[in-house]
Amino acid sequence: MAAGLVISAPASGVGKTTLTLALARAWRNRGLNVQCFKSGPDYIDPAFHAAATGRASVNVDSWAMDRVSIAHLVGRGADADVVLAEGSMGLFDGVAARGVSGTGATADIAEMLGWPVVLVIDPSGQAQTAAAIAAGLRDYRPGVRLAGVVLNRVASPRHEDLVRRALNEVGIAVFGALPRHAEISLPKRHLGLVQAEEQAEIGKLIDEAARFIAEHVDLDAVLQSAAKWSPHPATNGLNVTPPGQRIALARDAAFSFVYPHMLEAWRAAGAEIVPFSPLADEAPDASANVCWLPGGYPELHAGRIAANARFRSGLRGFAETRPVHGECGGYMVLGAALTDADGVRHEMAGLLGLETSFAKRRMHLGYRLAELAAPMPGHEAGARLRGHEFHYSTILAQPDTPLAVVHDATGTVIAETGSRRGHATGTFFHLIAEDR
Repeated sequence: MAAGLVISAPASGVGKTTLTLALARAWRNRGLNVQCFKSGPDYIDPAFHAAATGRASVNVDSWAMDRVSIAHLVGRGADADVVLAEGSMGLFDGVAARGVSGTGATADIAEMLGWPVVLVIDPSGQAQTAAAIAAGLRDYRPGVRLAGVVLNRVASPRHEDLVRRALNEVGIAVFGALPRHAEISLPKRHLGLVQAEEQAEIGKLIDEAARFIAEHVDLDAVLQSAAKWSPHPATNGLNVTPPGQRIALARDAAFSFVYPHMLEAWRAAGAEIVPFSPLADEAPDASANVCWLPGGYPELHAGRIAANARFRSGLRGFAETRPVHGECGGYMVLGAALTDADGVRHEMAGLLGLETSFAKRRMHLGYRLAELAAPMPGHEAGARLRGHEFHYSTILAQPDTPLAVVHDATGTVIAETGSRRGHATGTFFHLIAEDR
């Protein structure tokens, strides 16, 4: 029987990912089998989890997924000794309107699974107030249990003592206190952490984090606070139809934002995935019957993509007879042009008329519910798709026929409708699930 815990915090940027990776590696170093999950729509953290545990991690999301789907995904932890769900943003942060099984908050997953929460608290610039924050989070929602806290970035032994005393007075356990330690800081860029596969030293960094955590955190106490858990058998899995039988999937540093559970669901349904690298000037496999370009960082490689004639001509030739779909960055590459942060315009594939610019930065962030006006690979017209959008590009032109009517989490219709032309379709959101 596994031991389940949720790692959360009052806000983003407090150290949830670092603590999750360090705990996972420290327990793995002790011979335990550790399984991680990511609560919410972050598509970067699961790769870090896999690097720390040696096991694939997936996202679970209460806004986009029903309880059956979440149970199915979490069931992969049945053979583990420890199961960790890393939260996103603050513990109770979600959207205003409820989705399929919740608001997308980490607290939804904690309550649904019955797992207690370990809070990461950064008491920088405060002392006793940190205890008030922790107590408020503990008492905010009766169905969510607080196991205790780990203090991060404490300034001095005196600072630690003040915070510990205050937490003790309100009955909250302190599992450990971490002084500032620059050696385990994870590098970031505009969409979050620099991806795990781009960091050659990621294994050493996680090892150092595990050593540091083991020195300052009572690993046994944290483990003992976990809930004993065994998954209930799920009657069925995800409601996901693969976009084709043989899928040419763009996969490299520019095209990497695809949810692991989607790829697993495609394979489970019998589809074959054939990766190719646009950055290496590779064309989609000629034997594939559909091509899928996920999101990523095309804006960082726009000049190279524009110069890779074999990729662009191969993609155009593929789209003459077979469907091609792009998500977010992949959608931008299917478009006519992409202007980078320096204001340089780069010609893209031209399968759609979309033009985007990173010189005029504007953040687009949030859940999306799309009702398809026309088919796209794997989904018929009228399908209701749930996804998440996160990018900093500005639309300069989106002239093609809209693919869908797209709403944000409040039900407001938004301008990022996606596009279709011929065999090409694209959306700004990353697909998470289809409504059953």
